[in-house]
Amino acid sequence: MQIETTKTVTDVGEKTAQQIAEPITKSTDAVVGSFSSAMNQVIELAPKALAAIAVLIVGYIVARLVAKGITALAEKLGLQRAAERGGLAESLKQAGVKRTVPQIVGVIVFWLLICVFLVAAFDIFGLPGITGAIEKVVAYIPKVLVATVLVVVGLLLASFLRGVIATSADRLGISYAQQLASGCYYILALMTFIAAFEQLEITFELLNYAILIAFGAIALALGLSFGLGGRDVMSGILCGYYLRQRFQAGDRVTVGGYEGTVRDVGPVATIIETEDEGMVERHSVPNNVMLNDAVR
Repeated sequence: MQIETTKTVTDVGEKTAQQIAEPITKSTDAVVGSFSSAMNQVIELAPKALAAIAVLIVGYIVARLVAKGITALAEKLGLQRAAERGGLAESLKQAGVKRTVPQIVGVIVFWLLICVFLVAAFDIFGLPGITGAIEKVVAYIPKVLVATVLVVVGLLLASFLRGVIATSADRLGISYAQQLASGCYYILALMTFIAAFEQLEITFELLNYAILIAFGAIALALGLSFGLGGRDVMSGILCGYYLRQRFQAGDRVTVGGYEGTVRDVGPVATIIETEDEGMVERHSVPNNVMLNDAVR
C-alpha cells in the first residue's frame, strides 16, 4: 500500500513538472524563432542596404558636382545680373534669402538629383509606396524650375517696359511719367507671379477674376474718356511732344493774341508769359493751338 502511494505522488510530480516546463519551452522556442527570423532578414537585407548606401553616396557626389557646375554656368550667363535688373534679387534679399539666384538654381538641381538617387535606393528595397512619393516630388521640381524662369524673365520684361514707358511718357511731357511706369511694372509683375503660381498648380481664381475685372474697368474708363474728350487730351500730348522740338523755354512767340515768352510746354498746354506796363501775366495756350498758330 505504501509503495502504491509513493508511485502516485511521483506521477503527480512528473505531470506538474511537465506542465511548468511546457510554457517555458514554448516561450523559448518563440524567442529563438523570432531571433532567427530577424537575423535571416538582416542577412537578407544587408546586401541591399549596402547597395542603397553606395547609390546614395554616389548620388550625393554627382549631385554636388552637377549643382556646382550649374551654379557656375548660371553666373557666367549673367543670371544674377538679370535678376538684379528685374528686381528679383532685391525681393529675395528683403525676404531674408541670402543665396544668389544662381546658387538657388544650383540648390534646386542638387535636390532634384538627390531625389532621383533616393528613388533608385528605395527601388533596391522594393518599397513602391516611398518610391512613388519621391517620384511625385521629382516630377514637381521641373515645374519649380519653369516657374523660376518665368519669374526672372517676366520681371526682366516688366523692368524693360517700365524704362520704355517712363522715357516715352517723359518725352511727351507727362508729369506723372514715373508713377505711370511703376504702375505698369507692378501690374506686369503681378501677372508674372500669377503665371508662375499656375505653373506650380497653385491657382487664385478670385485674384484672377479681380484682375480681369480691374483691366475691364480700366479699358472701359479709357474708352469713355477717349470718346468723351480724351481725343483732345491725346492731341494735346502729341502736340506737346512736337512743340518741345520747336520751342525752348525763353523763346519769344506770338500766338492767340499774346506776345510773350515760352515758360513751359506742359502735357496739354503751353505757358506763355507776357509783360504789359510792368505787369507780368501768364497764359495757358492749348498745345494744338500753339503748334498750329505760334509765330516766333
